[in-house]
Amino acid sequence: MPKPSRAAAVSPTALYTGAVWARNGLSHPAFATLEGHLMFQAARPALALARALGGPTLEGLLLSRHRVIDQQLHAAIKAGRVTQVIEIAAGLSPRGWRFVKHYGPRIRYIEADLPGMAARKRALLTRLGHHGDRHRVVDIDAFAEAGPMSLAAIADTLDPTQGTAIITEGLINYFPVDAVTGLWSRMATTLSRFPNGLYLSDLHIGGENRNPAVRAFVQALSVFVRGRVHLHFSSADEAVQAIESAGFSSAKLLRPSDLAKDWPDCRDPAARLVRVIVAHTESPRAA
Repeated sequence: MPKPSRAAAVSPTALYTGAVWARNGLSHPAFATLEGHLMFQAARPALALARALGGPTLEGLLLSRHRVIDQQLHAAIKAGRVTQVIEIAAGLSPRGWRFVKHYGPRIRYIEADLPGMAARKRALLTRLGHHGDRHRVVDIDAFAEAGPMSLAAIADTLDPTQGTAIITEGLINYFPVDAVTGLWSRMATTLSRFPNGLYLSDLHIGGENRNPAVRAFVQALSVFVRGRVHLHFSSADEAVQAIESAGFSSAKLLRPSDLAKDWPDCRDPAARLVRVIVAHTESPRAA
């Protein structure tokens, strides 16, 4: 995963996940790059072996967390609680494309990433005719306290009277806990400016990933993404406390594996290794 200050690089996970979404019918074929296809093909023997042994797979991990985040965002939009979305580190995620296609003028969707990835995604969406006022791609440094690339500056472009969601899928486990809690604090402050604030993200709990086989999977994942994968917090309760201490009014952690009856992707053993954060803020004006 690129460091916060690194502007030009495109993460290998962005390319790989682009191929995964397309392979599973979640994306437009344009999101599946040649590089991503080659990476996916190279990983297929390991994927097949893991499945044959009944172990967790990277594809299962990516799909299970993506399905649950999608489900929670759909529910918030349908309930009228959210009409604006900022997806940080969006990469080649098809979520913005799919949600704008589905909801049309009912929502505004901002995809945000480091400049190199953002430029690539912006060009792709422009070719598909999906880049405009209601679906934008912007440059961001999610760890910036202020400035034009900060989360606060991006939020300034949104309607302060509308419910807003922030999504960080596949981001926070690449950074140490102090950086993560600082990011959560900035997100809570930002979302508190809106009448309804929703935060969705994946999270790996250290206490739930102690099995030697799981540790080996995490180490393999670290090699794949060319950086350390951090396992934060010793329990779900500790994680919820940290999220609420950062400024969210409430938080819960969902298990993708609990939705296995609804989504076959959530039957992969990897669905037991990840949680999905669902956190809310309250606007001072609504208090």
